[in-house]
Amino acid sequence: MKKQFVAIIFALFLFNGVEAQGLLQNKDVFTRQDSLRGSITKERAWWDLKSYHLDVKVNPVDSTITGSNTVVYKVLQEYNSMQIDLQQPLEIYKVIQDGKELKYKREGNAFFIELHADQKIGTTKELIIFYGGKPKVAINPPWDGGITWKKDSNGKLFIASSCQGLGASVWWPNKDHMYDEVENMLISVNVPKDLVAVSNGRLQNVKQLKDGTKTYNWYVSNPINNYGVNINIGDYVSFSEKFNGEKGVLDCTYYVLRDNLAKAKKQFQDVPRMLKAFEHWFGPYPFYKDSYKLVEAPYLGMEHQSSVTYGNGFQNGYQGRDLSGTGWGLKFDFIIIHESGHEWFANNITYKDIADMWIHESFTNYSESLFVEFYYGKEAGFSYVRGLRKNIENDKPIIGQYEVNNEGSSDMYYKGANMLHTLRQIINNDEKWRSILRGLNSTFYHQTVTTKQIEDYLSKNSGLDLTSFFNQYLRDTRVPTLEYFFKNNTIGYRWINCVSGFNLPVKVTIDGIEKVLNPTTEWQNITSQATASKLEIDKNYYLACLNISE
Repeated sequence: MKKQFVAIIFALFLFNGVEAQGLLQNKDVFTRQDSLRGSITKERAWWDLKSYHLDVKVNPVDSTITGSNTVVYKVLQEYNSMQIDLQQPLEIYKVIQDGKELKYKREGNAFFIELHADQKIGTTKELIIFYGGKPKVAINPPWDGGITWKKDSNGKLFIASSCQGLGASVWWPNKDHMYDEVENMLISVNVPKDLVAVSNGRLQNVKQLKDGTKTYNWYVSNPINNYGVNINIGDYVSFSEKFNGEKGVLDCTYYVLRDNLAKAKKQFQDVPRMLKAFEHWFGPYPFYKDSYKLVEAPYLGMEHQSSVTYGNGFQNGYQGRDLSGTGWGLKFDFIIIHESGHEWFANNITYKDIADMWIHESFTNYSESLFVEFYYGKEAGFSYVRGLRKNIENDKPIIGQYEVNNEGSSDMYYKGANMLHTLRQIINNDEKWRSILRGLNSTFYHQTVTTKQIEDYLSKNSGLDLTSFFNQYLRDTRVPTLEYFFKNNTIGYRWINCVSGFNLPVKVTIDGIEKVLNPTTEWQNITSQATASKLEIDKNYYLACLNISE
């Protein structure tokens, strides 16, 4: 998401004097804690998560959280040790199953609970985890996540969670690995009576308690990933509208701070525009049952499922800037479009391992250009995605290291978008390309996936062997280069600066005449009627060229 302006991100990290704890962290040496967090341990593998009831009391006076999480699960294999994750300095106080208190031990951010009851294959079991403490304060949210404790311009409390990369266990106990999404979830948030608590899904009810607080109960009826769960607390007012979409009527509700209502009613007109464009390209919005919400937050924004958070200052662009430098980026509110695009790529199709985070970010970054194309034409969309190339660093591979909770390069945004744009040129059939994007969202509907699954799908449905293509763009840092020469009436060409077996077909113009070449890493020749003098690659391919003519 949200890390879009990479230079600004790193500058902010340095300004705050902290090492990134969440998104796009630089790390080469991994510990057992990284493995406990990033791998499917035996204490995770034996049980299948079914539902949560997260019941939390937010205490602004001392910046603490207390509460419980009721975990319902199905037994896949007989085993008696369960891993639950909760990050320091939070503590688990008690664990109950079948009315009995269980023993547990802590290893860093992982708790290993000893189960006494028989865990018979196929049975559904439940346990309740009681916890509390002062959660990590978000220093630079959403990149360095945790809980944000702020006040609005009227002195009212303004509180929110953000935790991608860092992990949901920074503020509540859960099975903190992306491979196993909970199927449904009840989120109960207790707050002071003068505040509103907004979370994922639909609001079931609000209960007034005798101690002067209120509990807001939100129910999520669709599968949801851990970092997609959030709480937003403030002096909110709301307004709503209906969107007539591909699956019927979608309820859209907007929560903003009281003083921002008029600005939001104008700026949030981008929401139905977004829904219309993305349903065209990707298929139906994936969470009709849970509605769509856009919620003002005390940070830039995040793709929390059915509760997208927003802090872009009610202006177009990325905090008023056009990341593409083309002018098209000022035609829309970046946070509304980008973070909502994640409803399809992140929340509908979700990576199993964060090393494959490109599945979220490359497609969603590319979705911005598709939005521009839908409303302003094909060349506008193409211009936008090409303009993003100036932000590519080619510093390290897009795919990270597996099983240690490690993201790849931030190039998963701009380079990833241009990789997909290049693939569209190779397929050279816009309706087929659109059907592939829609097919991804129907084939992997509400699923967690691997890079291999996405690569295989794209190869199969494009009718192309894309093995070397993805090896080049996802696993290598070099920009493939078409090396060529002119000699008399001969044009020689080949790919260099590339992986073994790279064989991308490419559109070129030679002295103004369009051709499609099929270079490999071996020299090939074509003849022309006259001595050629100029070769250009179609600018929509993310490639380079080098003339070595004498």
